[in-house]
Amino acid sequence: MPLPASIPGVIDVHVVSGAEASPDAPPDLLVEIPHGATATRDFRSLETLLSSELPADLVDFFHVNTDAGAPELGEAVAHAFVEASPRRSVALLRCRIPRTFIDCNRRIDATAAEFEAGRVTPGLMPWITTGADRQLLRERYDAYVSAVHAAAGTLDASGAMLLLHSYAPRSVGVEVDAQIVESMRRAYLPDVEPTWPLRPEVDVIGRTVEGESLAPAAVVRSLREGMALAGIRVEEGVSYPLHPSTLAWEHVTRRPGRALCLEVRRDLLADPFDPFVEMRIGAAKVARLAAPLAAALGRWWDH
Repeated sequence: MPLPASIPGVIDVHVVSGAEASPDAPPDLLVEIPHGATATRDFRSLETLLSSELPADLVDFFHVNTDAGAPELGEAVAHAFVEASPRRSVALLRCRIPRTFIDCNRRIDATAAEFEAGRVTPGLMPWITTGADRQLLRERYDAYVSAVHAAAGTLDASGAMLLLHSYAPRSVGVEVDAQIVESMRRAYLPDVEPTWPLRPEVDVIGRTVEGESLAPAAVVRSLREGMALAGIRVEEGVSYPLHPSTLAWEHVTRRPGRALCLEVRRDLLADPFDPFVEMRIGAAKVARLAAPLAAALGRWWDH
């Protein structure tokens, strides 16, 4: 079964093949970046289609809340992976729907209580108030989710998935409501920002709310060792749990031991980290993380 095609404004599908990879073979690894809409144009192109009254300067929240650096890291990991294993290939799945409007890593029918239990933001944002907007966003969401499921369906029993994210350096406690932009600006004032809890440099999102780890142990062990050599500490489940309100939960539980959900702190990728603009991503910073991550992913095929 072939991989799905890219859909403008919804998903970019890109294959990185090793020099000896068979063009007819399924990908060995899928790298999904569900919050991959990181460019200002991603936000503006969809904003113009919406009729809801959006908070003023909502693009500021878009920049502080989208996974800057994750697409670049995913691409670098794919190339490092196939360089080490030239018979293998990687399919990169990058969402182009801003999570500022609808989150393509959420189960849209989850309740507010479920999102709260998972310590995650909502699936559909509260400023989306018109039926036409909800229909438009749901159609794009459904198209994205269907494409990812189709891509996952091309994997054979040995195939694996990396669910790749980046997050802001600090866990900022503000309400996701119509005042989100003003709240974020206050939260990032020079004398306020340092008061928020600092997040792990790399966090494996693999523990359930009950504390059970669903992460692939050998891959995580290799990741810890490789990142430590680069001076980076890897934690597991510190930021938030792997929760059924997210679609990452679905991927991890459908492929036991063959899926890894990962958060990387954005200041390790951005050069510099500047929360309210489209960030420049540093090539050297990306390379520092890509090499040990690609090596760790290779452990899936060691046996």
